[in-house]
Amino acid sequence: MSLKTLKRLRTEVTRFFEALTRTSQDADTNETWVTVSTTNLRWEAELMQQVLMAHDIPTRLVALGLGLYMGQGSPAALQVLIEDEQTALNLLRPVEEKTETSE
Repeated sequence: MSLKTLKRLRTEVTRFFEALTRTSQDADTNETWVTVSTTNLRWEAELMQQVLMAHDIPTRLVALGLGLYMGQGSPAALQVLIEDEQTALNLLRPVEEKTETSE
């Protein structure tokens, strides 16, 4: 493995662990972003992003892992501002199926 590949791997692993810590600070605006979902497929994260944007919730996608470099897709994390975290989690939660109760 070349030194360049090792450096790229180190950068990607660092990004991955930063996303797993759940929050990041935006230096320009002093806003805190929280990871509400991670996925192995970027299109899935983009779909969730569209749902949240339809409800006027600011979002951003963070690329994770080496899948993009290895031709395996592009893992991503979906982040929202900390004050929108609970609303985003509620919107992205799977719909619960009704269970029939016997009387």
